[in-house]
Amino acid sequence: MAMFRKLPQLPQLLDMFSKEQRWCILINADPDALASAMALKRIMAHRVEDVAIARVNTVTRPDNLEMISSLRIPVRKLTPTLAAQFDRFALVDSQPHHHPDFAAQDIAICIDHHPVSEERPVAAAYTDICKGYGAVATRMTEYLYNLKIRPGMLLATALLYAIKADTQSFERPFLDVDVRAFQYLSRYANQPLLRKIYRSEFRPEWLAHFPRALERMVRVGHGLYAFLGEMEETDILVVLADFFLRIQGVGSVLVVGQVGDTVIAIFRGDGLRRDMGRAATRLFGDLGSAGGHKSMARAEFPVSAAEGGDLDEFIWSRIQARRFHNPKAQGKCPVEFKAEPPDPPKN
Repeated sequence: MAMFRKLPQLPQLLDMFSKEQRWCILINADPDALASAMALKRIMAHRVEDVAIARVNTVTRPDNLEMISSLRIPVRKLTPTLAAQFDRFALVDSQPHHHPDFAAQDIAICIDHHPVSEERPVAAAYTDICKGYGAVATRMTEYLYNLKIRPGMLLATALLYAIKADTQSFERPFLDVDVRAFQYLSRYANQPLLRKIYRSEFRPEWLAHFPRALERMVRVGHGLYAFLGEMEETDILVVLADFFLRIQGVGSVLVVGQVGDTVIAIFRGDGLRRDMGRAATRLFGDLGSAGGHKSMARAEFPVSAAEGGDLDEFIWSRIQARRFHNPKAQGKCPVEFKAEPPDPPKN
C-alpha cells in the first residue's frame, strides 16, 4: 500500500519546467522554507538549466545557521543583481504578499500551507496551498514520493527537521500525512545530524535579554506582554515568546521589539483561548504585515506608525482598544515571579 496518495496536479508542475529556464526559489529562511526549497531544487534538477535558492531575510537563529551549515544548503541573499540572473521564480512556505521582495517578482510557482488572504490571493500560474498541513516539507515529501525520488541523507534530514520544527514535535496542529512523512523520512535521515541541529537553540549573548524581559513583563488577562525597546535582531523575540509560553497558567504571549525603523511583534498562544494569527491581524494588520497560525503569529510595521509618541504606550493603547486581553484587566499589572514554599513532606 502506498504511503502517500497520488497528486493529480503533479503533471501541471512538471510542465512548468524546460531546459532553457533559469529558476530562483525564493524563501524567508526558516527550517520549513529551507527544506522545502531543497526538495523543489531536487525536483527541478535535470529539468531546467539552472536553479538557485535565495532568501529575503538575514539568518541569525543558531538552529537555522546550523541547519544550513550541516546540511550544506546552498542559499544566497536575494539582491537585484542576483534576481536579474533568473527568468522564473518559485516561492515555498510563503505567499507573495508576505514580503515586499516576493511581491516584486513575477512568481510562477507558489507552494505554501499558510492561510490564504481573500484580499490578496495568490496569482501564480501554479499554486498549491496545502491547507491544514503541519509543514510544507510534508507536501514536498509527497511530491518526491510520487516522482519516485528517494531523498538523499541531507535532504531527508532537512525535511524531517522541518516537520519537527513547524509542528513543534507534533504539539501544534498537523495532519496524518505529516506523521506518515515523518515516518518515511526517518528511514533516510541522519539522526545525529538532526540532534545537532535542534539542540543549537541559543547564542551566549542572548542570555542578557532574559532578565530584561522579566523586568518589563506585564500581565494581559491570561497572557503576558513585554516591550523590549530597541534591539539589534529579532530572533531573540521568538526565543523569549516561546520560553514564556511555557509558564504554568499563561495562555498567550506578545513580545515586541524595535529593530532599526521596524517594530517586530511575536505572538505565541496555547491554541485554546484565541487565534494568534487573527489577533496579530486585528492589532497591527492596518499598520503593516501581520498574520500566522492559531498558536503562533508575527507582525511588522514601521516605527513611524506611532507618530512620534512613546512606542510602548502606542502598542499598549491598541492592546486595550482592540481587546487582546481580558476586558476586566485595567492597565498594566507587573508580573511577580516568586518562589512558592515547597510542599511539606508526607508522613
